[in-house]
Amino acid sequence: AAQEEADDGHSQVFADLTPEELAQVVQYLRGSLGMPLADAARAKPSDNCIASVDVQLPAKAEVLRFLDAGGARPPREALAVLYFGAQAEPNVTEYVVGPLPAPTYHRDVTVQKYGGKLPYHRRPALPAEYKQIASFFKEQVFPAAPSFMDQVMEYDGASLATVTTAPRGSRSGDRLTWFVMFQNVSGFFLHPVGLEVLVDHSSLDLAQWAVRRVFYNGQYYRDMSELERIYVQGGVRVEKVRRAPRDGDFSSMRPRVPVAVMFPLQYEPQGPRYSVRSNLIIFQAWSFAFGMSVTTGMRLFDIQYNGERVVYELSVQEALSVYGSNCPGGMSTRYMDSSFGIGRYASPLVRGVDCPYSATYVDTHTLREGLNSSRRTAALCIFEQNLGSPLRRHYSNLQSLYYGGMVNSALVLRSITTVGNYDYVWDFIFYQNGAIEGKVQATGYTSSSFFHGNGLQYGNRVWEHTLGTIHTHFVNYKVDLDVGEVKNSLVAHDMAFEVAQAPWNPEQQIERPRLTKKVLDTEDQAAFRLHSVMPRYIYFATNQKNKWGHQRGYRIQIISFPGDHIPEASSMERAISWARYKLAVTRRKEEEPTSTSVYNQNDPWTPTVAFADFINNETITNEDLVAWITAGFLHIPHSEDIPNTLTVGNSVGFLLRPYNYYDLDPSIYSPDGVFFTSEQNFMACEVNPITCLSQTASCVPSLPPFTYDGFQNISRL
Repeated sequence: AAQEEADDGHSQVFADLTPEELAQVVQYLRGSLGMPLADAARAKPSDNCIASVDVQLPAKAEVLRFLDAGGARPPREALAVLYFGAQAEPNVTEYVVGPLPAPTYHRDVTVQKYGGKLPYHRRPALPAEYKQIASFFKEQVFPAAPSFMDQVMEYDGASLATVTTAPRGSRSGDRLTWFVMFQNVSGFFLHPVGLEVLVDHSSLDLAQWAVRRVFYNGQYYRDMSELERIYVQGGVRVEKVRRAPRDGDFSSMRPRVPVAVMFPLQYEPQGPRYSVRSNLIIFQAWSFAFGMSVTTGMRLFDIQYNGERVVYELSVQEALSVYGSNCPGGMSTRYMDSSFGIGRYASPLVRGVDCPYSATYVDTHTLREGLNSSRRTAALCIFEQNLGSPLRRHYSNLQSLYYGGMVNSALVLRSITTVGNYDYVWDFIFYQNGAIEGKVQATGYTSSSFFHGNGLQYGNRVWEHTLGTIHTHFVNYKVDLDVGEVKNSLVAHDMAFEVAQAPWNPEQQIERPRLTKKVLDTEDQAAFRLHSVMPRYIYFATNQKNKWGHQRGYRIQIISFPGDHIPEASSMERAISWARYKLAVTRRKEEEPTSTSVYNQNDPWTPTVAFADFINNETITNEDLVAWITAGFLHIPHSEDIPNTLTVGNSVGFLLRPYNYYDLDPSIYSPDGVFFTSEQNFMACEVNPITCLSQTASCVPSLPPFTYDGFQNISRL
């Protein structure tokens, strides 16, 4: 069935836009809106421009009619986000454009999606805006304090790097951002110099931008002129930072020892056992469609095992970090990475390090901030991985003598996103027993503040002037499970001890664990707070039964060790209210496609999407359900995070595991099983193929040549 699907292009209904389609959408909008559109790469805030174009996925009901019931293929459409700065009332407008490849219509869907126009101040910052801010610093901010910049900062026009914080201000309508200064060297995130500047860039006229506050080494000043005046009078407490070499010294990722013997490699003795055709992947009994959203990164659709759909959509929704510090930039940072673009900042992958050398690498095409699409080489990788342990095994040394086992070999789909300092390794893993894992590992540079005063209350000192600042990581996933059919119920199984008399001896007391069962029939019952006790087995159940009379199901198992969620009394908490819950199961609605919005970052005080509103006690028995899963961890940076945070131990996510879905473990039908008895000649190839590895796999693998295009078309945060 999976092979047939590949041939008739069913997966194409979920496919990302091609460069040709992106070009058609841009051409259509430039000709049909009746106004000039600036190139977003150079646009001023007062211009009109196309901020991004991505695929507009059809409604689920339409797709299922097409996939399962022979219905018409839904029209192919794009979603274009436009910034209208050159209007009487500047705003952000979203258009659905179609049908592709030759568009003839555009539909303004903003009011329908968000209940009103999107105020202009909510727009995510374009790289052009960061460039304009950099010029503002160079031409206006730094020249206002010449002695201080020269003598204390040793500023030469290029020696400082600025890092943005977010959100921007303290109430709706603000666009006030703290920019933190670092030495412009390799790994600059670890080289704070103690200077932070609050810029008001809310005006659409660049000439109106202004400095609202300056912070240096624990003291606050009205602006740079005041800092200069007090500095010249000798009233500034100066903490001179030694100038670091260009390679950053301690922050450099350059190995400190020469290369020695090469690390082990995996390879496929008889070639890959999976196929990638366009956006469809087939591996053993699995098949699924994949894509890359500009805002949220990797996403999967129509995940089937043995020809049965298990998951309709599996996607990342948001990655959130909440920081603490005694410096203004650090203490006000609440990064919501989808606003910067989790997919947009997908890293080009390095063969042999980011993924196994022989993995399959896939390019992606995006249109974000510009009139032309850009190609991201090797933005995704696909590989089968021998996890080095058995999936199952038994060595029988009682009664009959035999060995039965199976290697745990799984398919991995990976992308790695670099959003500023952090790198997130995103994996979706497919196991041969019908289980799926969603996993994220964090690495990259930790964010830091200038070490001063009571800094040790907010983290650990990791270098002379560097405070590794405490922060939380939360990642939210959308899992639209369709277990056996579209409509499911949510069931909880757990344990409780019961005290009973032994039936054979009334004087003997037995404490025995028993199974507890509960159907969670409303959204309120299915919303589990971050630190609450959750039933240990919680699963999506269908009305279909397995051979033994149990409801077929898929269990959700969360792997997470989160910090605390921001207090609900906070004025911005509703914008990130998905993080209140480790698991929330709601009725699936077309008008609730995402748990957050890219517009929440720059106006969290009036959230465009507030997830908490999705939970309104609707009944969830025998309905199309979605699980919203939050996994996270607390990070208190320490000296071993220098130069980089490691993936070891910084890995969280969830598993979807079959629970009475099958009549027995489906991996028993995998050709990878190994079985031999004491009566057999287990050195014979036909009994035990492993013994013949030396013949079948003794050659050196044929490795593709090493190439890397990671430094093309880079746009900076």
